[in-house]
Amino acid sequence: MRYIFMRFPGGVGKAVTFSYDDGSKKDMRFSDLLTKYNLKGTFNLNGEELRRDWDYCMSTEETKKYILDRGHEIALHGLEHRALGTLRPVEGIKEVYECRCELEERYNTIIRGFAYADSGVLGFENGACYEDVESYLKHLDIAYARSLEIGYNDFSMPRDWYAWQPTVHHYDDKIFKYIEEFVGIDLSPKGHVQSGVTPRLFFIWGHSSEFGDDENGWAHMEKICQEISGKDDIWYATNIEIYNYTKAYESLIWSAKGTRVYNPALQDIWFDVDGKLYCVKSGETLSF
Repeated sequence: MRYIFMRFPGGVGKAVTFSYDDGSKKDMRFSDLLTKYNLKGTFNLNGEELRRDWDYCMSTEETKKYILDRGHEIALHGLEHRALGTLRPVEGIKEVYECRCELEERYNTIIRGFAYADSGVLGFENGACYEDVESYLKHLDIAYARSLEIGYNDFSMPRDWYAWQPTVHHYDDKIFKYIEEFVGIDLSPKGHVQSGVTPRLFFIWGHSSEFGDDENGWAHMEKICQEISGKDDIWYATNIEIYNYTKAYESLIWSAKGTRVYNPALQDIWFDVDGKLYCVKSGETLSF
């Protein structure tokens, strides 16, 4: 029996991503940190707050310079930072749709990522339910929705893209233990059948505003970046890059016996078959 597992670009089995909320001006300093350590992140912005002329949020020009021009992602965080689980569907749709329109027009790009604001979908009021929220997010062409971490999730890939739980908040007292454990996982090809080599993801979230002007907080964040970065067996990516790559892998078309595969995607895809790495290029059919 063959075991086949997705591998990230370059054939690596692990990925790291960051997700930071609200578009605070402190995101510029955080972007400097990520860039210094060749890390990538997603910055979740509120549409209404960007319309205001105040000092809390990055300006349009600052967001372009510090986020987009450096290869990071901007995603939606709701028009008015409201918890979708508390809103009637018509209100939730407006909260997401108008935020998307605002940010796409402002930054001249396509935005498909979303991070739940406030309590998100951890509780429900006013007739709201998760199934309705998931449904209208899909109809609004939202690819994924990041939730809040409920507990340590063993570095697994998301099982539900509309309830994507991060691994850990940056101030979790076990974060360095988790980083050590994650870095120590060996998913390199072993040349024998194994069922426990599924791809792993380390997902850190928070708000850069939580550090403020506290240099101890910034030193804590830099230590996180130092310990998780620079590893040859880790892919450092934005949230949408992880989503897009996973969906491209899932689009592979296999023969009945699983010995031939066609890649219809626009990017090369890597996978592990019984401890041996393969790469099927875009538009290629590979036999093995």
